[in-house]
Order: sequence, then C-alpha cells, then structure tokens
Amino acid sequence: MAGSGDASAVVALDAMGGDRAPCEPVAGAILAARDGIGVLLVGDAAVLEAELASHVDVPAGIDIVHAPDRILSGDDGVRAVRAKPDSSLVVACRQVSEGRAGAMVSAGHTGAMLAASTLFLKRLPGVLRPGLAVPLPSMAGPIVLIDAGANTECRPEFLAQFAVMGRLLARDVMGIAEPTVGILSIGEEAGKGTELVQQAYALLEGTPGFIGNVEGRDIPRGAARVIVTDGFTGNVALKVYEGSGAMLFQEVRDALGSTLRGRLAGALGMPSFRRLRRRLDPDEYGGAYLLGVRGLAVIGHGNSGALGIASGIRLAARGVEHGIVGHIEAGLGAGT
Repeated sequence: MAGSGDASAVVALDAMGGDRAPCEPVAGAILAARDGIGVLLVGDAAVLEAELASHVDVPAGIDIVHAPDRILSGDDGVRAVRAKPDSSLVVACRQVSEGRAGAMVSAGHTGAMLAASTLFLKRLPGVLRPGLAVPLPSMAGPIVLIDAGANTECRPEFLAQFAVMGRLLARDVMGIAEPTVGILSIGEEAGKGTELVQQAYALLEGTPGFIGNVEGRDIPRGAARVIVTDGFTGNVALKVYEGSGAMLFQEVRDALGSTLRGRLAGALGMPSFRRLRRRLDPDEYGGAYLLGVRGLAVIGHGNSGALGIASGIRLAARGVEHGIVGHIEAGLGAGT
C-alpha cells in the first residue's frame, strides 16, 4: 500500500481538482505509480473507486483518501479553504502537513492551493512570500521562472528571495551546476525597468550567479537559467510562452499538410517533430513548485491531461527525493 513504509516517498493528489477531474487525475496517478511512486488519491471515495475500476492493470502503490467535498473554479480561494475543510484540495494538503505524504499535487484552484499551502504547511523561517517556480524549456536547456503567479504585487526583497529559491531549485533538483540569475525587465542596462526592478537589481548585485537584467526574448534563449520577476509579469510571460509554442506547432502542422511535398517531408521528419513537441509540451514539465513553505506543493495546469498529472507527480517526487525544502531553508539561512 502507498500508505505503508516511507510516507516521504508518497505524493498526495487532489483527484477532484482540474478541468478534467477525476478521469485524468486518476489516469495520471496510474502512470506515475507504474514508475514506483506511491500516490494517495484524495477525493470522493466512491467516485475514485469507480474510476480506478475502469482501468485494467492498476499498479500497486495507489490508495484512496476520502474527501467528500471539492473546491470549484468559481469559489473564492481563501474563503473556500476555510469553508470546505473536507474538500479534496485541503485534505491533500493536510496529508503533507500531518506527515502522511511528502508532497501534494493539484491541478485545481490555484488561489486555494496557495492559501491551503500557506495555512497548513506554513512558511519556512524568514520567507517573506512563497513563490511559484515553473521549469521551462529553452535553447540552453531547462530554466526556472519565478514567480509565475503567486504574488501579483511584490517588494524588492521578495524578488531577492525568489532568486535564492529559484537558484537552489535549478542547482539541487534540476542539476544545473552554476545557474545564472536574471531579472525580467525591458532592457539589459541596470537603470532600466520599474522601480521594483531597479531596487531588486541593487539587492541582487554581487550575489551568486546574478548577471543583471534580461528581456522577454532572452527567456527562450536561456540567457539566464533562473528568471526572476513579480507574479503578475511572470504569469503573463508564462502564458505567452506556452501559447507561442502551441501556435508554432500548429503553424508547422498546417504548412506541412498544405502540399504533397510538405506531407512527405512531415512524414520523414515526424520522429524529430515528436521529440521537439515533447521537449516543449507544458504537460512534460508537470506544473510549478510552490517554494518557501514547510512542505512540497506542485500546482498543475487546470486543463492537464493524464500525462500532465503524471509529470506533476514525478516533479513532486523528484523535489522530495532531492530534499528541496531543506535546501531552501538552509540556503536562505546562509544567504546563498
């Protein structure tokens, strides 16, 4: 059973969260469990049992935790967390805070996830604001964008902490030996950008890995392996990034399908196109880490399919395996 043995190796999944729940979360949990990851499916037990029964060859390592309620997309996140203590999202979060799981994953209400994580997991000592850190592809390899939407309004000190947390994630989980850090701005020069950007620049100048300002076009180039910004700007940048990738593939598909020669070229190049699509597909990355709390939470895309949910569970398990929460606590204490 997933609940026996080492609870830190178990991931609690909000199986009722997301646009395609519970079908896709359950299917994603099965994919992740086949990799040996223990999964607690949190939600209405009768519904989840019926959904599991529709699959063949369900692997060991999946348990159900009953949560009769759910937080809906139209709910106010903070109020819903307090008003719905038996919702799948809140119960999944409590699995981590009470030591029955090492991490939680939800593709449900982002505001509720932020509220529940802060309420039940609590902030690490000295953390001013938790930040959403999303791994993304770039020409230079994987990068981290932080904050991707947790804090729409920020102070310079928040961005300075985001830089530390993002750098530790890039180094200690993603395996980037010497991650560089840049602040997202409208120009590379130190004096460019808003007052927030300029003040954050002054705080970060001389810190490990800091290379100064980077522009939006530098994100896909991988000019910095950690991109630091406020949550409003970061979320806009993330959505543009994802939308541009989707548009690119659609344009290539339409162009190749418009002529016989194009269709032949597409057939010959299909293996390469598939590899590229996997590399750029948001579902392959699984979501964003909420960094700065005493536990690990991964927030997935609301429309995640089984692959995206499975990737989110793997992302969470990898963060637990590499002890990212401990690295961040130690790193912030040491000022690295």
